Amino acid sequence: MTNNPASAALSRFTVLDLTRVRAGPTCVRQLADWGADVIKVELPEKLAAGNQMGGARHGSDFQNLHRNKRSLSLNLKDPEGLEIFKRLARTADVIVENFRPDVKHRLGIDYDSLSADNPGLVYASISGFGQDGPYADRPGFDQIAQGMGGLMSITGLPGQGPVRVGIPVADLTAGQFAAQGILVALLEREASRKGQWLHTSLLQAQIFMLDFQSARWLVDGEVPQQAGNNHPTSIPTGVFPTSDGSLNISVTGGQMWQRFCSTLGLDDLFDHPDYETEEKRSANRDTLNARIDEVIRTQSTEHWVKVFTDAGVPCGPIYNIDETFADPQVRHLQMPQPVTSQTLGTFDLVGQPIKLERTPSSLVAASPECGEHTDEILADLGYAEDQIAELRERDAI
Repeated sequence: MTNNPASAALSRFTVLDLTRVRAGPTCVRQLADWGADVIKVELPEKLAAGNQMGGARHGSDFQNLHRNKRSLSLNLKDPEGLEIFKRLARTADVIVENFRPDVKHRLGIDYDSLSADNPGLVYASISGFGQDGPYADRPGFDQIAQGMGGLMSITGLPGQGPVRVGIPVADLTAGQFAAQGILVALLEREASRKGQWLHTSLLQAQIFMLDFQSARWLVDGEVPQQAGNNHPTSIPTGVFPTSDGSLNISVTGGQMWQRFCSTLGLDDLFDHPDYETEEKRSANRDTLNARIDEVIRTQSTEHWVKVFTDAGVPCGPIYNIDETFADPQVRHLQMPQPVTSQTLGTFDLVGQPIKLERTPSSLVAASPECGEHTDEILADLGYAEDQIAELRERDAI
C-alpha cells in the first residue's frame, strides 16, 4: 500500500476507521499520528449528497480530526461494498466504530462476525451510553454527557446554574480512552495472539474525568458544588485581577503560602488564625481573596508573573487562544505544526502533546478528499481497473 506513515511507532498496524463526528475520529487520529496506516471508510460523495456527518471537509474542524489518514469511499449497504470491507477486515489489526450499538450487528460487521476470520482483530466501539443497558439505544452527544456525568454541576460561578465546558470534553476523552484501550489490547495480543472487543462511552469517560470530585462523593459523601475560578479545595488558587488583565495563581502547602504572603508584602496573613491552614483558608476564602485582590490589582500581569516566578509561586497569564499560540514556550514546544493540503495550501494544526525522541509523530498529510485513495486500496486487494470502474458505476464505491 502507498502509505507515508506519520511515525515509525505504529507503522506496522492497519486501522479501519468507520467513525464520524468527534469521539471516534479523535481516537483514530491518535493512531494515525503515531504512524498507523489508517483507512478512513466513508460513504461515496454521490450518495452522501453533501450530508456527511462531521462538518465541512475543508473546514478547520474536519482538517484537524482527519489528518494523516487515507480515504476509501465505500457503500456498506451494497453487497459488493460490504464484501470489500470484509476483505479488508480479514487482515486489519484494528477497527474503530461509533455507530449506535445495533448498527454494526445489522450490517454484519460486529466483532463476533469479523473476528471469526481474523482472531487477532482489535475492535473498538465508542457510544453515548454503552453497548448495553437501559440507555444503550439513546443517541449520545457531548453536552448530554457533560450534564449527566456531573461536570456541568461543578462548572461556573456559584449560583449561576449549570455551565458546559468550552470544549467537547466527553467526546475528546472518550476518544483518548478508546485509543488507550486499543494500545493496551495490541500489547496484550503480543502475549495471547488474540484480539478482543473493547468499548467505552461518552458517559463513562465524563464520569472518569470527574476524578477527585467524584472521590469527594464516593469516599467522603460530599456533593461538590460550583466554585467558579477558585479551586474547590486549595486556597488561594484562582483568578485575580491585575492592573491590565487577570492572573492565575496556585498556592499549596505551608512553605509556598509563606513565600506568597511575603511576595505580596502581606506577612500578617501567614500566621493569621483565619488562614493558618488550608482548611481555614478555604473556609474564609472570600475575605482572604479580597485582601489579595487589593494588592494584585495595583501591578500588571507581567510584573506579577515575574515576581511570583522568582519566588517559586506558580502563576500565569490568562490568554485568549491567539495569545496562547504566540507564547514563546508554546512555539518552542512546536504545538502548532504545518501541514500541506492540495486544496487548502499550507496551514498549521495542533501537533501531538507527547514527544517520542526516537519515533516522533509528525503531520505528513492533510485530511484526504473523500475516496482519494480508493483506487490504490482496491488495487492492493487485487481488483483490476475495469472491476473498480464497475464498482464505481454501481455506487458500491
